[in-house]
Amino acid sequence: MKSIRIKVYGRVQNVGFRYFAIKEAEKHGMNGFVKNESDGSVLIEAEGEEINLDKFILEIKQGPNWARVEQAIVNPVPSGNYNSFSVKY
Repeated sequence: MKSIRIKVYGRVQNVGFRYFAIKEAEKHGMNGFVKNESDGSVLIEAEGEEINLDKFILEIKQGPNWARVEQAIVNPVPSGNYNSFSVKY
């Protein structure tokens, strides 16, 4: 298992990005959370098998059709021991 934090910048709020992230997390077997930040970015913490995590990161960097990802910064983090993937408010 590997754990990461992704900070996503661009047009990523009010475009369904969090629900896109949930769909992709479920598809790739990720646990963690997604959250809108006050600076207009989206924060994601995800953990899972490295090969699936790499696929998840590629999808997040692409984003849904109606979003525009300008930058996605990925950093390793300690495990959050998540049991599911959810939206944090």
